[in-house]
Amino acid sequence: MLTSSSCPPAPIDSRVRSLERRLCAYAGLEDFVLLYPLYALLFAENGLTTAEISSLFAIWCIVGLLVEVPSGVWADAVSRRAMMVVGPVLSAAGFALWAVTPSYAAYAAGFTLWAVGGSVRSGSMEALVHDELERLGAADRYGRVMGRAAAVSMAATAAATAAAAPALAFGGDTLVWAGSIGACLLCAAAGATLPEHRTAAHREKAERPGYLATLHSGLTEVRGSRPVRRAMVLAVVITSVWGVLDEYVPLLAADTGVATQTVPLLVLVVWVGVTLGSLLVSAGERLSGRATGALLALAAVALAAGALSGVPAGFALLGAAFLVFQLADVLADVRLQAAITGQSRATITSLAGLGTNVTSLLAYGTYAALSPHLSHGAVFALLALAYLPVAVALGGLRRAG
Repeated sequence: MLTSSSCPPAPIDSRVRSLERRLCAYAGLEDFVLLYPLYALLFAENGLTTAEISSLFAIWCIVGLLVEVPSGVWADAVSRRAMMVVGPVLSAAGFALWAVTPSYAAYAAGFTLWAVGGSVRSGSMEALVHDELERLGAADRYGRVMGRAAAVSMAATAAATAAAAPALAFGGDTLVWAGSIGACLLCAAAGATLPEHRTAAHREKAERPGYLATLHSGLTEVRGSRPVRRAMVLAVVITSVWGVLDEYVPLLAADTGVATQTVPLLVLVVWVGVTLGSLLVSAGERLSGRATGALLALAAVALAAGALSGVPAGFALLGAAFLVFQLADVLADVRLQAAITGQSRATITSLAGLGTNVTSLLAYGTYAALSPHLSHGAVFALLALAYLPVAVALGGLRRAG
């Protein structure tokens, strides 16, 4: 009779599905935050001016830039799972601070905690999931697992957005705060259930590298590996441009002349496309680099045409374009993770995240500079041009996997 210590391990498929379920629970809880569509309004209700609210966004962005790489190094040097637990706890602490002390100083401190929380999770999740799948002999499933987690994340954001107004009407600010903080704490609990055998192995062999050694290892691999550098650049450009344009989709929708209450429906069309893009990763991994590049070029044309149309029907083209951008986004991460061979996976992923944040700031600045002179549709069309050289570069690559 088998003892508990001699039981055979679960089949690989079962362990992969278990990891995927835990990851999806984590991703869904992380983005089921009732505050997302309401916090700017709550700030304004407590006396903050538009300039003060904008300065809070700047604080969030700058802190994220400063913490992005150090947090990735700590994830590699200490524990990726620990970073995934700490991240949502810090976000919960920031939201609690907003609820208890509604003032500019508290909001600034809360944004700082939120930014740190987001940064310590960034890179850690990708590295943990990839290495766990690799340990199971299922590294080729990384793209579809991450794609499904992204789809759950987007569905949770949509659900939280839909639930925010009824929650506010039924339970007031208290229910919104409590729901948001509770979701973050549950997310941390879900993160604690994720496996991390790498850390255990390091402990057994007393081989855990220090902070500086981990950082040096990551930088050395980036400098010495052309595939890693190329994958990083592609990931940065693909992710940052559509990520910035997404913030302006409601303004583009309003420019079509629809009623205010119709704007969310047009935005929803775009997010349906994004969600479908996450679910099509498995099919996307079978595409050649040339086919992926051609698809990205067509998406850029569709984005420009839909944005310039000035009519609600044009959002069908935007939804199709964003579907491709999200698909290309996940595939870019797949390429990056496949290119990394060393132990500093979270460090390198965080370096890519830093590049994305810097490029996003440049894109925001470009949009701000062009917007007084051009319509939102024209700015969308101009920024879509950034995808054409990326499409050409992808044409020289093999399949994502």
